[in-house]
Amino acid sequence: MGKYDRNMNTLSKEENESLKNFKICVVGCGGIGGYVIEMLGRLGIGYITVIDGDVFEETNLNRQILSNSQTIGKSKAQTARERMKLVNPDIYVNAVFSHLNGENGMELIKGHHLVIDALDDVETRFILQDICEKLGLPLIHGAIAGWYGQVTTIFPGDKTLDFLYKKRTTKGIERKLGNPSFAPALIGSIQVSEALKVLIRRGEVLRKKILYIDTFAQEYEIVEFF
Repeated sequence: MGKYDRNMNTLSKEENESLKNFKICVVGCGGIGGYVIEMLGRLGIGYITVIDGDVFEETNLNRQILSNSQTIGKSKAQTARERMKLVNPDIYVNAVFSHLNGENGMELIKGHHLVIDALDDVETRFILQDICEKLGLPLIHGAIAGWYGQVTTIFPGDKTLDFLYKKRTTKGIERKLGNPSFAPALIGSIQVSEALKVLIRRGEVLRKKILYIDTFAQEYEIVEFF
């Protein structure tokens, strides 16, 4: 097995071998998304679709693991695919250089087992939740702003984002508070652990509740919505 030896004991041999058969869609390849893709690939998820219509800018260098001096101006989705060829060439990365919207979303998302929200705007998050609802797919939501972050796992019928965001067009608070380097890595890792539990159907997930993290005070709080 080699590269996955350190997955053992955390996962059974059967669980570990099953990961190559799963297809996960990651929407957003920036701060959170870059770390999510990295961890999914190292974990052994066999097929990862990455969706992002942006290119890297200098302002991304403080927190986005896929950004460096050589990738400025390059497609985030394409860079994610090239990165995974180096990290784990056994993983297939379907890179989509496009922004997800109501017109292309169904076609891009269908056929996956699970979707991970690594977006940075509320309006598109609601579009993604609606698409996952229609397709019957679980959605792992994560968001960051300054010292703070949040994660929740949304199953069809939950509509958890309706409780989190009262306005579908509200701009993310991260635009005001900023995004330091540690926040996307922390939230992305929790999203990946949630995704893994959903896929192997083991463990308790953050369904119908949300994990709020305050790294300034190092406070972790779970709030139930239903």
